[in-house]
Amino acid sequence: MADTYSITDILNAIAVAGKTLDQRKDEVNRLNVFPVPDGDTGTNMSLTIKMVCDNLAALPADAPRADIRKAITTGALMGARGNSGVITSQILRGLCEGAAQSDELTVASVDKAFDAAVTTAFQAVRKPVEGTILTVLRDTAAAAHKANKKKMEFDEALTFIVSESYASVQRTPDLLPVLKENNVVDAGGFGLAILVDSFVAALLGHEKTVGADLSIGKGEPKVEIEHINDWEGSRYTYCNEFLVDSDTLNKEEALDFLQTMGDCELCVGENPKFKVHVHSNHPDQVLKYFLDRGQIFEVFIHNMKLQAEDRNAKLEAEHEREHKHIGFVAVAAGEGNAKILESLGVDYVVSGGQTMNPSTKDLLDAVNALNCDAAIILPNNSNIIMAAQSAAQVSEKVPVGVVPTKSVPAAFSALFAADQDATLEENVEAMTEALEDVKTGEVTTAIKDAKDAHGNPIKDGDTIGIADGSIEEVGSSVDEVTLALLADMGVEDADTLTILAGADLPQDAFDALVEKIEATYDDVEVDPHRGDQPLYPIVFSLE
Repeated sequence: MADTYSITDILNAIAVAGKTLDQRKDEVNRLNVFPVPDGDTGTNMSLTIKMVCDNLAALPADAPRADIRKAITTGALMGARGNSGVITSQILRGLCEGAAQSDELTVASVDKAFDAAVTTAFQAVRKPVEGTILTVLRDTAAAAHKANKKKMEFDEALTFIVSESYASVQRTPDLLPVLKENNVVDAGGFGLAILVDSFVAALLGHEKTVGADLSIGKGEPKVEIEHINDWEGSRYTYCNEFLVDSDTLNKEEALDFLQTMGDCELCVGENPKFKVHVHSNHPDQVLKYFLDRGQIFEVFIHNMKLQAEDRNAKLEAEHEREHKHIGFVAVAAGEGNAKILESLGVDYVVSGGQTMNPSTKDLLDAVNALNCDAAIILPNNSNIIMAAQSAAQVSEKVPVGVVPTKSVPAAFSALFAADQDATLEENVEAMTEALEDVKTGEVTTAIKDAKDAHGNPIKDGDTIGIADGSIEEVGSSVDEVTLALLADMGVEDADTLTILAGADLPQDAFDALVEKIEATYDDVEVDPHRGDQPLYPIVFSLE
């Protein structure tokens, strides 16, 4: 079977796998169990694979295998978004490195490729967690090894590998309690199984994938609003995003219509709430279609060509900045947060955060726009740290360090420890140490039923309080949950409380909350600002 499949066959199978994951990314997104609006595992993995496919499509037909492997690994790395995207990029890197050891596509070469993928992916994660994409990868590799050891025929071996991959996904709830509590399988693992399944089906010429009956919970899925990252290159001018309230809208028909209007079409949700996204030259026709079928709200129409021009102008301006020894790149959402970070010495603020994970390339582009001897990236979100570390590893213009900030307020504390007279390594060490005494709290709205850290029920629409990643409070109002969360986190023992108001929190409501806090804790210095971050009406830090 060694020469049965050509390079073209393999590249076509990769393209099919990428397209399949893109088509099913919302199904993967819905498996996220953390009840805040961050259901983006499928989106992140899909965008990672998309850049791989774009890179491969740009190669000449007679490209050597080394160039193909480079296109895959470079595309995956630069397109990686969020932890799931970064891990996926490392899996692809390992597969390419393992495949480089063989000249033919055989069961033995597949075994070698998956073995290398396990090594590379596990090395990328400091504390691997069982019941995640890494577990599924390891089990898939074990299946490849077993198929090789039993000397299975090629088609039989690949089918066996796919089945074992899905079986591993089905076992993830037994390994990770939070999955079992929410009656879901791991999202990243499921995304990986889809990729393997669709690749194999395309390679073997099967009309259907193996598939699997994977439970994603009882009842109709709740509507989940995910951020849509637009990219340059669309031949359409306007990016249209809005919400629809309709009891009669048919998603398939809506998608068929959107496809006639432009590209990057998306309609997610279930009756009666949907989110629509499309690039089009006729936003009036897009809006009319949905107005005829329900009510629309939160309408955003962006001129992407003007946005691209503004972005390019900003990049050019960055190059003209005064030279610095240490330059700083920070990730943040909200105009207020960006202004505060810039006032503290940040040279380039990359728009992003929860649900809006910038890619490795986005962060690397920001570093390259600086005029400095060395740079430090402040990711300000746990799901962006790995992408920042990847950018640091591949930076060629200047050395780059990463201070693993998990929130914007934490970045404030880190920046106070920065010293332009110190080395890059000394700055990273001092700024990281400054994070040790920082506690971060966040208040947002649950978008699905779940449980808090103590097993108490959370209902869709509840206000929840998150202390350093753990859901500690559930209530009905921002004030109630904020005050309770502050008490949980020991505000009475803190010296300073930095508190940021979100975009949807009115100023008078924010002022009233600050007054309550000051009246309750008169020994704590309260430092209020408008961060204007989306989705989170309150974000704060204690020191």
